[in-house]
Amino acid sequence: MQHRIIVLGAGYTGAVAAGRLARRLRREDVALTLVNAEPDFVERVRMHQLAVGQELRPRPFREMFAGTGVELRQATVTGVDADRRTVTVTDAAGTTGELAYDTLVYALGSRWDTHGVPGAAEHAHEIASRPGALRLRERLAGLAAGEPVVVVGGGLTGLEAATEIAESRPDLDVSLVARGDLGDWLSLRGRRHLRKVFDGLGITVHERTPVTAVAAGHVTTDGGGTLPAAVTLWTTGFAVHPIAQATTLESTGTGQIVVDGTMRSVSHPEVYAIGDAAMVEGPGGKPLRMSCASGVPTAWQAADAIAARLTGGKLPTTAPRYFNQCISLGRREGLIQYVTADDRSVRAALTGRLAARYKELVCKGAAWGVANPTLGLPTRRRPVLPGRATPAGAPAATPEASPDAPVDTAA
Repeated sequence: MQHRIIVLGAGYTGAVAAGRLARRLRREDVALTLVNAEPDFVERVRMHQLAVGQELRPRPFREMFAGTGVELRQATVTGVDADRRTVTVTDAAGTTGELAYDTLVYALGSRWDTHGVPGAAEHAHEIASRPGALRLRERLAGLAAGEPVVVVGGGLTGLEAATEIAESRPDLDVSLVARGDLGDWLSLRGRRHLRKVFDGLGITVHERTPVTAVAAGHVTTDGGGTLPAAVTLWTTGFAVHPIAQATTLESTGTGQIVVDGTMRSVSHPEVYAIGDAAMVEGPGGKPLRMSCASGVPTAWQAADAIAARLTGGKLPTTAPRYFNQCISLGRREGLIQYVTADDRSVRAALTGRLAARYKELVCKGAAWGVANPTLGLPTRRRPVLPGRATPAGAPAATPEASPDAPVDTAA
C-alpha cells in the first residue's frame, strides 16, 4: 500500500517540500498530493511589483511538477482533523471532499494582519496575496496626479511597497507611516541609504506614528491627527492561517504549530509544519521571522526528515540561520543588510544598483529553487521500508532512524 503524503499550500515552502519529497522517495511507494487554491506558483516576494503594473512570469504547477509524481489538487483547504488524519477541501465549483493522509505537511502560510485596527480590513489594501496586489493595481491605475497614497508599516514589505509606488508613479503623493524610526533595525549605513532613497523619491515619512483607525479617505494616527489617503496600503505584518488553531494540534497563541527540530508536530507526529505556519526556534532560541528566507530551509528540513523516517535514512540536523536581509527600493536601488545568525544587523551593508541586482538574483533564485528543490544536485529515490507505509486507520509509522543508518547527503 502506498504511503499517502498530503502537502497543504503551494507557496515557497509547500512547493519546495512537495518537489523535494518527490525526488527523495520512489513513486510506487508514495502517493504525493499537493493541495493549493491557485493553479500557478505565486512569487509573493514580488507582489509590490505586481501592484504597480509590472507583469510577472507565469509559473503553472502542471508544468513545474510534470513527470515528478506530484498530483496537484486545486482546491481550498477548509478544515483539518488531526485525530482522524483527514483534510477537508472545496474546489472552485463548490464541491467539498475529504482527503485521508498518513503524513501531512502543513504549509498554509500567512496572510495580512490588521491587528484589529478599526477600518483596516474594510478600507485598506494588502499585498500579502496576488488577489490583493491585483486589487491595489487597479486602484492605483485609477488615481489622478497628486492624490495621496499612505503605506502603513515600516517593515520590509512597507519599505519595498512605498519605494516601488513612488518610483513607478512619481506623480502621486506617497507617504509611509511607521510605528518606530525609519529602518530602525538596520545598521547606520543601511539607515542612511534608506533615507537617501526615500528623500530622492519624494516619500514623506511619519516616524513614531502609530495608526489607530482607517477610513475611506484618511487614516487616524495616535493622538487624533489624520492623514489624507486616497489609497491606504496596510503592511504591518502577517498572521498565520487560522485553520491550525481550530484543530487539536498543539499551537501557540498566534496559531503557529509547535514543532521539533525536524519540523514535526510535538503533539501529532504524523504532521509536519513549515514556513510561517510553524513556530521554529532559530539561533539563540529566537523564533524565526515569517519570510521566504526562513521558510525554505524548514521545507528542506521537513522533506528530508520525512524521507529519512520512511526509508531508514539519517535524520537531518541542519539548524536554520540568517545571512542577510534583501530589500528592493524600486527597480534601480536596493539595500542588502548583512546580519548575524540570529538576524541582528551588523555594520556591513551593500547599497545602490549593485544591491538592486543582488536582490533581483535572490528573487530569481528563490523561484528557481521551487522548481529545483534539490538545488540541481543529483538525487536518489529510495524505497519506503516495509511497515513504514501506514495502512488507513492504523497508527502512524514514525520510528526514529538509527543514527548509523545510511543517508543520501546530496541536497
